[in-house]
Amino acid sequence: MASPLLSLSPRFLLKLGSPVGLVLSIRTASAAQRSQPAAQSDHRRKDNVSVVKNPYSDNTRPRTTGEVRCSAFPISVLKNPAVSKSCPDRATARAMPGPAAGSKSRVYADVNTLKSREYWDYEAHVPNWSVIDQPGNSSIRRIEEAAGRHRRAADNNGPNQEDYQLVRKLGRGKYSEVFEAININNNEKVVVKILKPVKKKKIKREIKILENLRGGTNIIRLVDTVKDPVSRTPALVFECINNTDFKELYQKLTDFDIRFYMYELLKALDYCHSMGIMHRDVKPHNVMIDHQMRKLRLIDWGLAEFYHPAQEYNVRVASRYFKGPELLVDYQMYDYSLDMWSLGCMLASMIFQKEPFFHGQDNYDQLVRIAKVLGTDELFGYLRKYHIELDPRFKDLLGQQTRKRWEQFVQPENQHLVSPEALDLLDKLLRYDHQQRLTATEAMEHPYFYPVVKEQSHSNTDGTLPSSGSTTAR
Repeated sequence: MASPLLSLSPRFLLKLGSPVGLVLSIRTASAAQRSQPAAQSDHRRKDNVSVVKNPYSDNTRPRTTGEVRCSAFPISVLKNPAVSKSCPDRATARAMPGPAAGSKSRVYADVNTLKSREYWDYEAHVPNWSVIDQPGNSSIRRIEEAAGRHRRAADNNGPNQEDYQLVRKLGRGKYSEVFEAININNNEKVVVKILKPVKKKKIKREIKILENLRGGTNIIRLVDTVKDPVSRTPALVFECINNTDFKELYQKLTDFDIRFYMYELLKALDYCHSMGIMHRDVKPHNVMIDHQMRKLRLIDWGLAEFYHPAQEYNVRVASRYFKGPELLVDYQMYDYSLDMWSLGCMLASMIFQKEPFFHGQDNYDQLVRIAKVLGTDELFGYLRKYHIELDPRFKDLLGQQTRKRWEQFVQPENQHLVSPEALDLLDKLLRYDHQQRLTATEAMEHPYFYPVVKEQSHSNTDGTLPSSGSTTAR
């Protein structure tokens, strides 16, 4: 199959001339282009989003204390009061007062309300596109790195172009194709994401979100945005992470490794949530891990969206195996907690060594697979609470399912990765009711991560990388 880049205008053609690979180049936009004022928008319009005036549900969560015992292990875990306060036991949740039609995030609900319109109004955003260099007597094209451009302009009072060479194709998705590239001047790797034809506002949304999150903990860094002036094909340039495919890596991870990387992922989620942004596509493919450097980055923000209270969002987001129940039952007033369900699915697959953990054949079967683990009683309670009318096709598919205990998934081959703390955390993440799930901050305070917090505090004092030592239940 021909490279997607070859279908671009003649100015954007890649050429097979050098033994190293393909070369692409782009010239910086002029200062005049960069100083163009952002277009003004009189009202906000979102992709498949509408604002409704449904009342919120804002239940007060009672404090729960005590011990959680796991029949598979001879120890008990003391509940963290800060966690239990916001995530009640299931019996408590069933006793809570009547249903509410709407829902409001328990945390960071008003972040975007308190920020200026410019922060979240991505449709009015004007990205700073770099443009393609005019063809000369060389077949090489150039891309100039944004950070280097600004630095050199300050140091040299003028532009100085850098060459980036496409080395290999990393993958493709529904909305893009991704290539590894290298800066031939300093041998630094980058990743070039060529966007397929989509609505302009979707591209603007991804860029605006990446710019807002730039520098955030464990968030992939956007280096530059480039566009061919003739074909108008856009591309995004990112930092490069020496990722190991999760199907290979997850088989090698120790108990401590899983705790460590889940904690790092929670840092990224807490940061983006605190910035008023839902990722909406958390899954192993979008979590880059450089295991040698103990580095994690959350990537692919193409489905991410700004959170506004009482707003209905498109349920056609996230990948099937990681879709929260709210998406599968067409509940549109979801929030950041959607990401926490997806993280819970990742945790389950890692500790039980079952990838994916909920393996549905389609979106209907996906909810059935979830119900076969969490049961149907609480599913129907969730539907009643939020006045959700279930698709009639589920009637014969769901049946009556009894909730399974998490201990039933412990096998000889995965028991070294499972602990009472892990099962307790998992239970508090994989809840039908999105308001009962732990927030990212609450999850980071869970006892499951105590060994990681302890080790990171030591690493911060002596400057060493966290180890991959095994932590097992005793």
